[in-house]
Amino acid sequence: MTEDSSVTTPGTGLLEPGSESAGGPNGGHPNGGPGAHPPGRLPSGSFAVPLGLLLTARPRQWVKNVLVLAAPAAAGRLLAPGVPARLAACFALFTGAAAAVYLVNDAKDVAADRAHPTKRFRPVAAGLVPVPLAYGTGLLLGALALAGATLVCSAATALVIGAYLVMQLLYCIWFKHLPVVDLMVVASGFLLRAMAGGTAIGIPLSRWFLITTGFGALFLVSAKRYSERAGEGGSGRTRPLLAAYSPEYLRFVWQLAAGVTMLSYCLWALGSPAETPPESAGATLPWRPLSIIPFLVLLLRYAVFADRAESGAPEDVVLRDRPLQIAAAGWVLLYGCSVVGV
Repeated sequence: MTEDSSVTTPGTGLLEPGSESAGGPNGGHPNGGPGAHPPGRLPSGSFAVPLGLLLTARPRQWVKNVLVLAAPAAAGRLLAPGVPARLAACFALFTGAAAAVYLVNDAKDVAADRAHPTKRFRPVAAGLVPVPLAYGTGLLLGALALAGATLVCSAATALVIGAYLVMQLLYCIWFKHLPVVDLMVVASGFLLRAMAGGTAIGIPLSRWFLITTGFGALFLVSAKRYSERAGEGGSGRTRPLLAAYSPEYLRFVWQLAAGVTMLSYCLWALGSPAETPPESAGATLPWRPLSIIPFLVLLLRYAVFADRAESGAPEDVVLRDRPLQIAAAGWVLLYGCSVVGV
């Protein structure tokens, strides 16, 4: 699947097997094979198909698009005149582009998803959303995202979104079957989101910003794969590519990525005055260097879950771990002080 969306998320409006109201004890085909009606109860009524399209667009994954705020925040331009509206448009456009990829992906993989124990409950695989409609809606959203980026943001933003669409669609077709390449493509999706926010308001992207964001994304993706690999025990029964990785290799990748992420952030935070935003020139304390402390805690705390192979769902790790949330709040506070020049 594209961008770590391989695990079916809860709250899809479909009841899981074994539910008391799942349409009887058997719930359809016992093996859930191709062509079987899934044992869940699908949304019904006049809004069933639109709801199915919305669920296929993965609303829980939209939080990733908040990364478009990263570059403007790093440059201290987040609240500059006209910037919030343009960033809101950029967020919406990237959400549309990501939804386009999810729709095309689910339409392409419909046969395989129907044979999968959990993916068969996705609206396209379950028959709620027709395959041609999923393809058509996906292509339309992709075209609208490109056109909107050109008209509302900039040609550079359209180029970034176009690169994202091409890479993710190639991932659906080919790249997800290639070891290492799949890690790089998924990680690049996060980096391109961060780049889009900078191009949308026309600010230069710092080399340290790009390195930190890129390797930070690789850290999250490889740690996720490490957890998935441990969960399957090397069988690759739900994601065959996992069998191509050894646990030792994936551990090496996430440890390497974590180290580069921390090093690049330190080099940025301790950088020359020329790289310091003008707003922080009169700061009373060295807020940027101080922000290294909570950033390090963030990285090390998340690495605890990666080491335990419990980082298969990064958003769940962040939402359930209080120390991680406190470290994140501390980093935001110190980093914010460096931007505004307190």
